Amino acid sequence: MLPKPRFCSQCGAAVETRMIDGKPRDVCSACDAHVYQNPPPLAACVVLNERREVLLVKSKHDSEEATWSLPMGFADAGETIAEAAPRQLKEKTGLEARLIRLLHADSSKSPDHGDLLIVTFELEKVGGKEAPGAEIETLAYFPHSRCPKLAFSAHEKALRTCADSHLEEWMIHDSFERLQTNDTKVMLSDALVGLIKDDSDEIARLWITEICEGPTTASYAKADQAKLLERASTALSQFGRWLSGHEADQEVAEFYFNIGRERRAQGFSNHEILSALMLLKKQIWIFARSRGVWKRPIDVYRVLELNRRIVVFFDKAMYHTTRGFEAESTT
Repeated sequence: MLPKPRFCSQCGAAVETRMIDGKPRDVCSACDAHVYQNPPPLAACVVLNERREVLLVKSKHDSEEATWSLPMGFADAGETIAEAAPRQLKEKTGLEARLIRLLHADSSKSPDHGDLLIVTFELEKVGGKEAPGAEIETLAYFPHSRCPKLAFSAHEKALRTCADSHLEEWMIHDSFERLQTNDTKVMLSDALVGLIKDDSDEIARLWITEICEGPTTASYAKADQAKLLERASTALSQFGRWLSGHEADQEVAEFYFNIGRERRAQGFSNHEILSALMLLKKQIWIFARSRGVWKRPIDVYRVLELNRRIVVFFDKAMYHTTRGFEAESTT
């Protein structure tokens, strides 16, 4: 605890403690001026690099050896706490940064300064190079989820708030990276894939109704409806397994190659077969879009990501179906 003031800053008389409104208050014994010891405000800074690591520092003046903390410092007179954050970051780490958002505000205790009010901001690096300032022993980046124990609980709370604020953004980024590299282990659109599997019979029935009534698939009206339903349900099940990584490309190729060959033998034209596949793709998309939510960016991305996966799957399906149709026609 910091020592209490002994003399009034207004008149220099001795300070005494009185009970005011049920609480002990420090008051000047001569002029009755209240003597306050409000917690001084500090601006703390969360800076993340492209690997989602947070910048931490060790102070030369830390009373506890080898204690890490966020870069922070006191606000100057006439300076807002938001203005203090980038200034303190530059002084402590050499980085120039712009303010992104207020993350957290909390009280903490310091053996050197007593009660503190720590206001933490997230900042984005825009220039400079990481280098310890005059008061800093060393600095380093750490994974935001595996930081060492920090000097202040307020810093730990601020880091959790920061991670929460980036959660959806990072989930979208990670899912997009997996989409680009065809790594389908965990995708944001998997929830919609599961719904498609669960309602495959309903989607198949809607598809059969459309192809039997549509002008581009007239031959399907004469086909065995039960067999069409069975085939459609198998195709939807295979679609779900393929998106989940449980169906090899070779199995998909063989399935649709056989569809093309069988449909030609049954008297279907190639354009009707391809139109039927496009209409199945349409029904899957309509279903997924009706089940998707369009309120948050992550919900919108989930539906659009699934659409990309649907397109890739049906491109393969149409290609192998045409191969099967043409192979039969040349024998």
